[in-house]
Amino acid sequence: MGSQTLEDLYQEEIADLISANIQMQTVVKRMASKVHDQNIKQLLTSSVTAIGKHTTTLRGMRQGDHQTECRAMAGLTEEARQHAVDADLPATLRDVAMLAHYQRMSHYGMAGFGTAAAYARALGRTADATKLSEIVSDIYRADEISSQRAEIVERAVANG
Repeated sequence: MGSQTLEDLYQEEIADLISANIQMQTVVKRMASKVHDQNIKQLLTSSVTAIGKHTTTLRGMRQGDHQTECRAMAGLTEEARQHAVDADLPATLRDVAMLAHYQRMSHYGMAGFGTAAAYARALGRTADATKLSEIVSDIYRADEISSQRAEIVERAVANG
């Protein structure tokens, strides 16, 4: 489907984000079940909950029944499964790899939600723009925490 208006682009972005969130939530749930470090487990578990809330928010913004599969997130989640979740790695290295892939997926989300917020502002959808910007802030906070956890675990791996 080709986009003719900014509203069309906005609705396509919302549909893409819904798909991306569903895919990411599934793989992050698997990560949380396999992670060794309890602080990372807590981060991933709370992320699963947050992604679910974000998806509910997005569904409230979607108009019509436009659905899509986010192929970019499909690639990111497949890489996460292959190179982290299901990889034959010692526990601490698996934790490091899972954090790296979690951050890759999160950065895709930041870009998408930021784009959707910009579209919403341009369309005069102030309430949507505010909610989308709040989600971007949530993702940034989780990203900062995951960066801190990664540094701690990476140092432990390097020194151990």
